[in-house]
Amino acid sequence: MAFYEHVFIARQDISSAQVDSLVETFTGLIENDGGKIVNTEYWGLKNLAYRINKNRKGHYVMMNIESPSAAINELERNERLHEDVLRYLTLRVDALEEGPSVMARGRKERSGRDRDDSYRAPPKSDKPADKPADKPADKPTESTEKPAANDSKDAKESAK
Repeated sequence: MAFYEHVFIARQDISSAQVDSLVETFTGLIENDGGKIVNTEYWGLKNLAYRINKNRKGHYVMMNIESPSAAINELERNERLHEDVLRYLTLRVDALEEGPSVMARGRKERSGRDRDDSYRAPPKSDKPADKPADKPADKPTESTEKPAANDSKDAKESAK
């Protein structure tokens, strides 16, 4: 028998108790066809990326299944007919994942896996950075670089 990861999204209008009854119904279908449900995870009511049949949210459920392909075909056929199921996705995997899925883990547990939050920028040194040649220099101070008013008059007279 093959291993499958199966996720379905149920409408936001139904309660979590009704979602549990959906899972029990789908579990019965799989077991009648010779398969078994290894693990079931309820991910909760989450926002959808876009509206599906006028729904903005959905109840997400993931099931790890070990069954023949005929059982999966029957499960998907029943989900297509069921009005409370918005979408479903079944993936065949080589082996089932041990422990909770990525979605079931807490945000802090999976943050190191997605990106490296421990990176720190190097400290800034006290030395000023090298200035590019294109950039104008800072404003000159009045005493050193600004010519005195008398000097400019003298310069004009000497130029004549």
